[in-house]
Amino acid sequence: MRPLDKPLLLEIYKKMVSVRTFEETAADLFLKGQIPGFLHVYIGEEAVAAGVMAHLTDRDYISSTHRGHGHAVAKGARLDMMMAELHGKKTGYCHGKGGSMHIADLDLGILGANGIVGGGVPIATGAGLALKMKGTDRVCVCFFGDGASNTGAFYEGVNLAAVWGLPVVFVCENNQYAESTPRATHQKVKNVSDRAAAFNIPGVTMDGMDVFDVYQKTGEAIDQCRAGKGPILLEARTYRFLGHFVGDPQNYRSKEEVEEWKKRDPIQMFRARMIAEGKLTAAEMDAIDAQIKEDMEAALEFARKSPEPEVEFALQDIFTE
Repeated sequence: MRPLDKPLLLEIYKKMVSVRTFEETAADLFLKGQIPGFLHVYIGEEAVAAGVMAHLTDRDYISSTHRGHGHAVAKGARLDMMMAELHGKKTGYCHGKGGSMHIADLDLGILGANGIVGGGVPIATGAGLALKMKGTDRVCVCFFGDGASNTGAFYEGVNLAAVWGLPVVFVCENNQYAESTPRATHQKVKNVSDRAAAFNIPGVTMDGMDVFDVYQKTGEAIDQCRAGKGPILLEARTYRFLGHFVGDPQNYRSKEEVEEWKKRDPIQMFRARMIAEGKLTAAEMDAIDAQIKEDMEAALEFARKSPEPEVEFALQDIFTE
C-alpha cells in the first residue's frame, strides 16, 4: 500500500475536487438545457472514488454505474473528453454516442459505466477471470449501489468470483437510497457487507465520507486481491447531496436529512484535517482549486467548440474486428 505522504495527499485532494467541480458544472449545464439526455451526479460521494483509485494504475480495471463520472475522473479520464461526451460531440470518449451513462476508456482500464442497475457486476467478474487466466497481479474494482446488491446479477457475479477466486474488489456505494427507496425499506440486512457471508468471502464496511478510512480498507482489500486471495465485498456508507437525477424533486427525503449529511462533506473534512495536522496548507489546497477551475473552463470550451458527429457516423463502431 502506498504511504500517505504529501504528494499522495495532494493527489487525493485533487481527485476529489476535480470530481466535485466536474459534477457541479455538468449539473448547472443540464439545468440550463445545454446538455442532452439524463444526468446522475456523484456530488457527496467523492471520497469513495478518490480513496479507491489511489491504489490503482491504468493496468487495473474498473466497472462503473449510471452515476459514474466520479469513477472516471478519479481514474484519470480527461475532463475535456468527458465534457465533450456529455455534449454529444465527436471528440467525446464514446464519440458522442454514449453520453453520461456510458463513458469508457480501455487505455485507462475504465470498462465503462452502465445504465443497467447491477450490470457492471458480471462485467467485473469476467474481467477478473481474464486477469487471473493471464497470471497477472492486476485487479478489477466493481462499483455498484445498495439497490444493485438486491439484483440477480450481483449474486451470480459475486458467487462466480468467489468460486473461481478472482481478483475483484466489489465496492458497494451505499448512498442510503435505491433511486427514491430508503435502504431500510428494501433490505433486511444491517450492512450490505454482511452479504459476503453468502459467498464465504470477506465483507468490510467503511465510512464513505472519510477518504482516509476508504483508502486504508480498500488498500488492504486490493493488496489481498493482488496476492491471489480472491474477491472481497466492501461497503462504503456515503450520501449523494443531490437527488437520484438532476432535477429530482426529492420528496422521499427531508431537507434536514440532507443538511445533516452535508456537515460531513468529504472535501471539507479532508481540508480541516490536513490543516489541523499540519500536513497541507490552505494555500496549497486553494491553488489546486484554482487550477481545476481553469481546467474545467478549458474543458467546457473544448466541448462547445468540438464538432457534432456526422449522421453516417451512427453506423460506425457497432462491431469490433
